[in-house]
Amino acid sequence: MSRLAEIRLHRIEIPLVRPFRTSFGTQETRDVLLVQAVTQDGVSGWAECVAMEWPGYSSEYVDGAVDVLAEHLIPVAVPDGTLDPHVVNRRLNRLMGHPMAKASLETAVLDAWLRTDGQSLASYLGAVRAEVDCGVSVGIPVDESIDSLLEEVGGYVEAGYRRVKLKIQPGWDVQAVRAIREAWPAIPLQTDANQAYTRADGHVLAAMDPFDLLLVEQPLPEDDLLGHALLAEQIATPVCLDESIISVATADTAIAFKAASIINIKPGRVGGYLESREIHDLCLERGVPVWCGGMLETGIGRAANVALAALPGFTLPGDTSASSRYYAFDITPPFVLDDGRLRVPTAPGIGVDPVPAILDELTTWSAVIDLASV
Repeated sequence: MSRLAEIRLHRIEIPLVRPFRTSFGTQETRDVLLVQAVTQDGVSGWAECVAMEWPGYSSEYVDGAVDVLAEHLIPVAVPDGTLDPHVVNRRLNRLMGHPMAKASLETAVLDAWLRTDGQSLASYLGAVRAEVDCGVSVGIPVDESIDSLLEEVGGYVEAGYRRVKLKIQPGWDVQAVRAIREAWPAIPLQTDANQAYTRADGHVLAAMDPFDLLLVEQPLPEDDLLGHALLAEQIATPVCLDESIISVATADTAIAFKAASIINIKPGRVGGYLESREIHDLCLERGVPVWCGGMLETGIGRAANVALAALPGFTLPGDTSASSRYYAFDITPPFVLDDGRLRVPTAPGIGVDPVPAILDELTTWSAVIDLASV
């Protein structure tokens, strides 16, 4: 079997079509780290590190991901050029933390391995659908205007999205949900707090129960499983965990403690697609619905997420939006919504590649790590 010859890191800066504001900050551009695993035969596997530029959503950030990949993860995981992603996974698990950086390296190797074998990521993971239902994540308007919110959501509804998710925070919650529900009484609707509330805010979250929400996502801090279990007893809306779920073990614990009745699986947050599949399998066995979260991915990350979202347990629309939701132009051929769905890539690996001219134009830094010198 072919082996890896080098790992290339590409840092790009890509503007968003509109600012994306959540309870932890506002983004206007994405500073994206791409990982390219190149085999001795010239096959390239691609992955996207979903860490943000600053440690707002998680403790990881792009500068840190670059450093830990170059100084620790790559030397530990692929010093011999192995192309076996399961070997890479086991080696990465020797090191603590950094799941987003680990996921990017493991996925790049997995992509190269699958391309060499001629198998798609969707087929390898166990996909059962040729297309997936798409939801859209709507940030808090910069002007905190209900009119602005209605205008933005109206565009997404017209585009055909099958579910709307509203970012909320204290002071921007009940009124926003009420406005959307009154404007679109039948659309599937959910909220995402990104840990913005406390145990004392149960009455605020309960005030949104009458609006028939699919779920409320991560209302409390990620380490407060007991708080989520207590909250689940106070409100009628199902509680979904996101940031709290970092492994199969944490998913198992959350389900057992009744801290969540729905789980959002984000591959970057849990360390990659191999762990994501195991979490999916656990939840499917327990009868717990799952959906695929998003981190404003470019086409590289989006392709892999769409493949994951085609597994049987993903019964709720995820944040697998079209490229145009976030970018005027993507670094891959764009993912285009068709009747509220995206097609699952069927070509080997993740099924897409960066467009060389666009990658060159957006690249702000790059490095080549020759595995012969590691």
